[in-house]
Amino acid sequence: MEKNKVLIVDDQNGIRVLLMEVFSSEGYSTFQASNGKLALEIVRLEKPDLVLLDMKIPGMDGLEILRHIKAIDVDIKVIMMTAYGELDIIKEATDLGALMHFTKPFDIDEMRLAVNSQLRGDQTNRYAIGT
Repeated sequence: MEKNKVLIVDDQNGIRVLLMEVFSSEGYSTFQASNGKLALEIVRLEKPDLVLLDMKIPGMDGLEILRHIKAIDVDIKVIMMTAYGELDIIKEATDLGALMHFTKPFDIDEMRLAVNSQLRGDQTNRYAIGT
């Protein structure tokens, strides 16, 4: 069975390294990008199952990246990572199809559980998207 693919998009190297280690050890194929341009190249080439996407990325912000990801493949699952209190942005991200968000600094175990739950296809929320 092919491994699920997780793409981590964050301009902070430490966060990318941490998340790569966590999700590699969970058995996923992991990819990382430090900016939007690279993230979208990986989305086109690798078709990740899930993207962990930081909101605040220099150049192309998280919402713009999210729009492009959903334009490439609407089925790619996206979980946003935000700094504290960006509620207006969080609402917009949800409207654009993000499944959930984590506020930094996030609990790595909660993040791991959320990703595992999404990728193992807990079908409960699969159909609620966009209704």
